[in-house]
Formats: sequence, C-alpha cells, structure tokens
Amino acid sequence: MTSPTAWIEFFEGITEDLSNVSLRRKRLSGVRTVLLTFKEVKSLDKFNSFTKRFSNSIRLTDAEGVISVQPSSVKFMFGGPEGDDFQRMECEFEIGREDHWERFMRFMHRYAEANEMVFKTN
Repeated sequence: MTSPTAWIEFFEGITEDLSNVSLRRKRLSGVRTVLLTFKEVKSLDKFNSFTKRFSNSIRLTDAEGVISVQPSSVKFMFGGPEGDDFQRMECEFEIGREDHWERFMRFMHRYAEANEMVFKTN
C-alpha cells in the first residue's frame, strides 16, 4: 500500500476519512463556505486523551504542505433508537481570499484522487 498524497487530521497522527464535501459561494459577498462531512471520526476517542495533541483545527496535508483551518462550526449528529448512535460530524469554515481558495482546491483535488472521490455539481 502506498502512502496517501493528501490527508485530513483533527489530532496529529490520526488521519480521518472524509465522507462528503460541499462547496458554496455567497452571492453578495463572494465568500466561499466549505462543509466537510465525516461519517466516522477515528479521533473521537482521543478527545479526552492526552496521548495525542489536539490542535483546535483541521489539518489538511498534501505535497505542498499543511493547511490549518479553524472551523466556524462543528456539529455532531446522532440518531438510532436511543438517539445516541453517532451518524456524522460536519465541520464548516469560510474562505474569503482567492489565493486561499485556489490552495484549498488543489488540496481537494489531491485528496479526491488519493481517496477515489469524484466531484459533482448540483
């Protein structure tokens, strides 16, 4: 197995698998919003642990380096018969600058290619 060319971390050393990404642009301001969805979060059991360093940010790493993003919103969704089954986590953040957007998109293309994801427009 080859080493991934792009990965996402909440905790250093624990890579997460992105389930979905939604990209939006506000019509009036032009600010872009990114919504990352994770159906499984490997680092959930590390939130109360001191064995790994939590960075208060999402680390997006690829061949160009690390993008560190502080989410504006993090939501945990639960369901099931008792309402306590983890279903997904959503992390949202905004990107206002064009050069930051271009860098993020280069990361997303690498991540999508490494993880066999496909971009589609609605």
